[in-house]
Amino acid sequence: MRYRQLFDQWNNFSELESNWKEDLQLLAKDEKKIEDAFYRDLEFGTGGMRGEIGAGTNRINTYTVRKATTGLASYIKGAGAEAMERGVVIAYDSRRYSPEFAREAASTLASNGIKAYLYMEPRTTPQLSFSVRYLHAFMGIVITASHNPPEYNGYKVYGEDGAQLNLEDAEVVIQHVNDAGDALHIDQRNPDKQLVVQLDEQMDQAYMDALKTVQENDGLASFTDLKVVFTPLHGASGKTVKRILSEVGYTLIDYVEEQMEPDGNFPTVVSPNPEEQSAFEYAIQYGEKNDGDILIAVDPDGDRVGIAVKTATKYELLTGNQTGAILIEYLLSQRKAKGNIPANGRVFKTIVTSDLGRVIAEYYGVSTEDVLTGFKFIGEKIKQYEETNEFEFLFGYEESYGYLIKDFARDKDAIQSVLAIVEAAAYYKKQGLTLLDVLSQLYERHGFYLEGLQSVTKKGVSGANAIQNLLEQLRANRITEIAGINVLSQEDYLHSVRTFTDGREAEEIFLPKSNVVKYFLADGSWVCVRPSGTEPKVKYYFGVLSGSETESKEKLKAIQDDFSLKMNHYLEE
Repeated sequence: MRYRQLFDQWNNFSELESNWKEDLQLLAKDEKKIEDAFYRDLEFGTGGMRGEIGAGTNRINTYTVRKATTGLASYIKGAGAEAMERGVVIAYDSRRYSPEFAREAASTLASNGIKAYLYMEPRTTPQLSFSVRYLHAFMGIVITASHNPPEYNGYKVYGEDGAQLNLEDAEVVIQHVNDAGDALHIDQRNPDKQLVVQLDEQMDQAYMDALKTVQENDGLASFTDLKVVFTPLHGASGKTVKRILSEVGYTLIDYVEEQMEPDGNFPTVVSPNPEEQSAFEYAIQYGEKNDGDILIAVDPDGDRVGIAVKTATKYELLTGNQTGAILIEYLLSQRKAKGNIPANGRVFKTIVTSDLGRVIAEYYGVSTEDVLTGFKFIGEKIKQYEETNEFEFLFGYEESYGYLIKDFARDKDAIQSVLAIVEAAAYYKKQGLTLLDVLSQLYERHGFYLEGLQSVTKKGVSGANAIQNLLEQLRANRITEIAGINVLSQEDYLHSVRTFTDGREAEEIFLPKSNVVKYFLADGSWVCVRPSGTEPKVKYYFGVLSGSETESKEKLKAIQDDFSLKMNHYLEE
């Protein structure tokens, strides 16, 4: 049993750090846990790696971080001396071992003659993205597991444009990581300490200055009585959000003090995920006590943001699609009023994001482009059009609560989003409107768009096989109707082909390949099937459109129920 041999190798390694040695002693009592920790190497994929913290080849720890960074260093050295001098920016969030992993990455880079810019306190993922661009660094690393549970951490890699690595470059980095050798026995030479540059207040101020350009009405803060409750959910964004809101002049902000300090144990939340109602428990208490108009929660690494709006009886959470629609409406309406919407302006969204954003953008004469799921693909488009000048970036977003307003960062930026959300809420409050009122107006103008998401978890090797079988069956057995509604076309992103049910000739899809299938129905509804890239899940995304909330809810339920039944048949085969 190879996993047992690896366990013994780690257990007998004389130089193993004491904390991981203690972890092995706990593992020794449970054969299944030993197998899970050592049955494979923790996968380094196109977005980096993410896993449970602990000893083992299938865990994130000092040694797997060292191996990943050694592979990254090999890639950078292959790019030449200039790339090594430009170096790598490293940031980390509030998770357990994040500072240690960040220092390990910096030390490994310095051991390979590569400059490392290191933040010494938690900073957000979007600030890392901004910093790579500002410092003209060659790459970036952020230590984070986003909104995963406390037992996880991760390692994400960014390119010189500040976006997550494109697929082509990522594949090359993956090969270098795989070739780095045994994680325990990587030659860790004495690092050149002069190559590790500590980042300080100057970088924070540069990011603050950039954030202020997000404002459309920069004097609004002085004239609003909007009351806001904010929580970073024990993550990295608290200090940054508090500073930017103060510097631009917003004063009626209640900060959830129990959750403001970074804490990787996330002691006051079930899950540090602003997509979930439970993440707002403390914020709701603050809002009810102090009559807050809106509640805002940001995830641990500061790239996703969720909001809740006060109604007569409760606080109502908005979906990521709804918040995105409101932001597009506010930003484009303000720019139209000033006459500064460019003729080639473009909004970007993912293929599983609501079409409401598209029709709002069209209302203001702005085109929209769909990309694959993952903000890296929006970053890729920004870079492409920056080089060709064909389109000008105006806004990018995805249904999973990620938004980008200004492209000085190239990943979703919850700090930008907080500033824009507060401004929009203040602007509309002056008109006697809540954000829910604005959303209702958008539905009245464009139709009632409603979206849904279902996730099915399938763990282990058998689960992975079941999910793969599901996608294979969908391609082999054409679905012609869902809930009695005819399917007009199917998009297969793995094979880059769009096919039709009316006999039309198939068309090529000009997007990167991805194991995703999407169906378009005769009534304007759509369904998309996508395996998760970070969890043992397959996700079903749904979008419907009708003239009323009631009709859309009924249609959504019917489509979800029927499609899930169809999928269960394939998953159980």
